[in-house]
Amino acid sequence: MVPTRLFDAIEYQQLNFNKENMLVHKLDGKWQAISTNQVNEYVQKTAAGLHNLGISAKDFTAEGADKIAIISENRPEWIIADLAVQQIGAILVPIYPTTPPEELAYIFEEAEVKMVLISNKLLLKKYESVLAGSPSIQFVFSFDPTDKPNWTEIQQKADQDALEHIQEIKANITTDHLATIIYTSGTTGQPKGVMLSHGNIISCAMLAKESFPFPDNPDLRALSFLPLNHIFEKCISYVYMFSGISIYFAEGMEKIGENIKEIRPHIFMTVPRLLEKVFEKINKTGQALEGAQKKVFNWSIKVGEQYDNRKWKSLFYKAELALARKLVFSKWQQALGGDILHIITGGAACPERLLRIFNAAGIPVYEGYGPTENSPVISVNRHINNETMIGTVGPVIDGLEFKLEADGEICVKGPTVMAGYYKKPDLTAETIIDGWLHTGDIGTLVEGRFLKITDRKKELFKTSGGKYVAPQPIENKLKESDFVEQAIIVGAEQKYVAALIVPSQESLKTWAAQNNLSFNSLEQAIALPEVKKLFKDHIQKINQHLSATEQIKKHMLLSRPWSIESGELTPKLSVRRKVVMEKYKDAITRLFD
Repeated sequence: MVPTRLFDAIEYQQLNFNKENMLVHKLDGKWQAISTNQVNEYVQKTAAGLHNLGISAKDFTAEGADKIAIISENRPEWIIADLAVQQIGAILVPIYPTTPPEELAYIFEEAEVKMVLISNKLLLKKYESVLAGSPSIQFVFSFDPTDKPNWTEIQQKADQDALEHIQEIKANITTDHLATIIYTSGTTGQPKGVMLSHGNIISCAMLAKESFPFPDNPDLRALSFLPLNHIFEKCISYVYMFSGISIYFAEGMEKIGENIKEIRPHIFMTVPRLLEKVFEKINKTGQALEGAQKKVFNWSIKVGEQYDNRKWKSLFYKAELALARKLVFSKWQQALGGDILHIITGGAACPERLLRIFNAAGIPVYEGYGPTENSPVISVNRHINNETMIGTVGPVIDGLEFKLEADGEICVKGPTVMAGYYKKPDLTAETIIDGWLHTGDIGTLVEGRFLKITDRKKELFKTSGGKYVAPQPIENKLKESDFVEQAIIVGAEQKYVAALIVPSQESLKTWAAQNNLSFNSLEQAIALPEVKKLFKDHIQKINQHLSATEQIKKHMLLSRPWSIESGELTPKLSVRRKVVMEKYKDAITRLFD
């Protein structure tokens, strides 16, 4: 069969793989597998139950079809609910469990959400007032036991007539029918509802599968921990399903390391910040060593920093790398289960140094790129034919048309481009012009093939001297230091460029101990003259590689990390630049006094 709708993944898998472990999760301390046939049964009953509750596609339009919101961490119920909602032509509205209540109220109102599926008591309590204050909501079901009806009651409402009727409804759902509306919190402004059809997501999944490529291999295991609410993890989940790859759901961010050792995954998706945290932990362990062991560890890092798969290296370097892999990097591989074939990172720029070190260590990390509006993949480094270039986001995937505007803006055209923004036709018209999606990202092609992102168009700023500055590359250079946790570059309409820097508490604490300095808190540490000199030296080193306009003339160290909860980060851990600049406007003013 040739799949044209997302829910075709079940029949496709039954015909080609029919696994005993399609979805796997930990229950009562043990990993429990759900087979393809079981998933199919649960999906059909859930769809029939939803139908009997009056949930439907109505007139099959974006505004007419019923909307079901899901607020949950990754778990099998998420995928099952998604597939069931699709089969009745309703539209899933996934919500990050970290979404602020006021933002959630806005989404519920605009999307006129009729039903909410929520994970647990904690989330129910967090959003209790929003749920009570949203007039469109008629049903609330929970996955875990709460004072709300359990979602298994939906399946109990299924009957034979509804199960048969679902087959008729499925037959009338076309590839152009909306599958989901994903609200992007973005780094600025109100969330926008990105409308994605079955065709959008399935095209992206299949094109990415063929381009990377992902093999059909029912013996492979993938670990899922990035939020399924984000299109990156959602799309890749369909790649897994259409490839026969088993999906194991992590118990939570805090247990990823433990789960990796237990299931020994072959594949997982991540974001740069999580890779940075993994490296910080490794580096902390390495710096705690003594004598020859510590010297060997630091030597191995330096060998890793020189890694380049596209440049000829001497026999001496190859011998050094082989030795570093044997003495040091092999332990890293074992810590990640020992079976890793592919790690794909996206959502934000990954520090080049980190990519070199991990790939040198024999842990293949491939950087990709794409916005929600493109379902999302535009490009990805590939694991075949040496089609990877560190520092780029790889070649554009096969099947898309691609161009760079005169100002460098990345534009794509193809079946993956969204249907538009929900209830925002003017914004849609500004973003999709003659079928071309204008991403708002600035890029360039290296060697005529490898896409390199240089900045966000809206984040470029001009100094008072009339020179444009792209902050992202400078921020990435800052974050190549183990001592820099977060940073933003500022300087719009000012004489020079400055930086706000949040130091890495763990790295700084280790360094302080090695230098016989007291470390009681980050606030206390950043006031130490030795710490100030450490960051001043790092910035001077960076400035040697920047133009006069880009060089950081002043900086300020901050004692409180930015987070999702405090509003400075999006759910995918990107910095909300406007929020940070507003919160620290007095500090920024002092930088330019």
